[in-house]
Amino acid sequence: MKNYKTYLILFCTGMFLLASCSDDLNVALEDPDITAADDLYSSEDAYYNVLIRLYAGLSVSGQSGTESTDLFDTDVNESQYIRAYWLPQQLTTDEAVIGWADRSIADFHAQSWTVADPFIQNIYDRIFFQISACNEFIRQASTRENTPANIQELIAEARFLRALSYWHAIDLFGNVPFVTEEDQVGFFFPEQIERKDLFTYIESELLAIEDTVKATLQNEYGRADQSAVWTLLTKLYLNAEVYTGQERYADAVTYAAKVINTSHTLESNYQHLFLADNFLSKGIIFSANFDGLRTQNFGGTTFLTHAPVGGKMNPADFGINGGWAGLRTTSAFVNKFPDTTGDIDSRALFFTDGQTLEIESIGTFENGYAITKWRNVDRDGNPGVDVAGDFVDVDFPMFRLADVYLMYAEAALRSNTGSIADAVSYVNLIRERAYGDTSGNITSGDLTLDFILDERSRELYWEGHRRTDLIRYGRFSASSYVWPWKGGVPAGISTSSHLNLLPIPSSDINANTSLKQNDGY
Repeated sequence: MKNYKTYLILFCTGMFLLASCSDDLNVALEDPDITAADDLYSSEDAYYNVLIRLYAGLSVSGQSGTESTDLFDTDVNESQYIRAYWLPQQLTTDEAVIGWADRSIADFHAQSWTVADPFIQNIYDRIFFQISACNEFIRQASTRENTPANIQELIAEARFLRALSYWHAIDLFGNVPFVTEEDQVGFFFPEQIERKDLFTYIESELLAIEDTVKATLQNEYGRADQSAVWTLLTKLYLNAEVYTGQERYADAVTYAAKVINTSHTLESNYQHLFLADNFLSKGIIFSANFDGLRTQNFGGTTFLTHAPVGGKMNPADFGINGGWAGLRTTSAFVNKFPDTTGDIDSRALFFTDGQTLEIESIGTFENGYAITKWRNVDRDGNPGVDVAGDFVDVDFPMFRLADVYLMYAEAALRSNTGSIADAVSYVNLIRERAYGDTSGNITSGDLTLDFILDERSRELYWEGHRRTDLIRYGRFSASSYVWPWKGGVPAGISTSSHLNLLPIPSSDINANTSLKQNDGY
């Protein structure tokens, strides 16, 4: 399933924020780009096609081309799911800064965003568009007669995708509007669900489908299988204390072990995980797939490949036609590595020529080391399929086995369950790949929570995990950990704990009187 297909679908569930839906749903479908449900689900094959469009919701911005977006009054590229999610997950942390002056984007690293932030609006709207699309598929697939024999598998995958987006919602926003396929189609204002109740719902959905989705590595590449479900459960349980006030670390150990005990293995070369042919890589459990010809937009990994290239960097080395001179990293992240050349730890993918370690001015690209992690070239150095060099083929590895190893280690340490000996061996598998030998191996005495947090950063940087990790450790807004330009100050300062949640966008608060804003906004 490397190449997604795009289908024209009427995804109307009555949620007021969906740009593709009319405020009045009792209208004739005169738009030739809109396909009525009876036509859309006219054959058994059609259900598969619509499901693939749900997966494509993580990769494309709209129904067709680079100028199409599913969302109302928003930038087609900034609102692409992975790009919209990545910005608050990474730019708010020690791992990334961006030198652009686009609207309020600098507020992420300064942790000074407001309820009217357009980038927060982007990810909020994108999450709920995806949820609504999944709801509509589940509703149609559960009530129609001409369904394929494997319809329950397809429904289970749609439920996984919905649970994934609800997990993004619970993590970023806390208490959010809540709609499922059981809600009546039409224009209405959804009720807000408490964070702890949404946790229970996500958990129940994943537990309900874990034996219905295909077994590990038995589905098409890019589609959910049991390991994807178990990994999401592990993430949910690892962060349960943040979401509900009740820790579930022992359950995180249980579900991480389920993934580890499958046939997944680590990719032997770390850089291969982030190249144009990373669909060949081992250890990727679930990905958002991109193709330089079929998923063209300037979000996703196209953004992650172009935006870090500038200064003395050669765009051709990255399989692209030019850099956007935006993204770099802070010295706080660089200093987590024993050296910055990659000679010791091969994950230290920094470009330093002409770059300063410290950031005197965020707006100056040469301030801060550049990151060379994402490259639109294959293992042989050949560029991606878009000969113009605009759009990339690199898939975004949302879940990886190395992440599961580290989650097992952290959960085992926090809960005193599982096996510390196994945890050490899993961490050492990661470090042996990084170091090329056993020189970086640790012992049980080295396995501390602080070590795991730093190792997660070294292994998973720029993959959308850092904000969640820092919040779980109590170091996102607290004075216990500051980094350059945190709080908008060169040396970094502590910030308010209310920033651990993003605000519900003011447009939704104003439109839906049943919603309550997060504290502090």
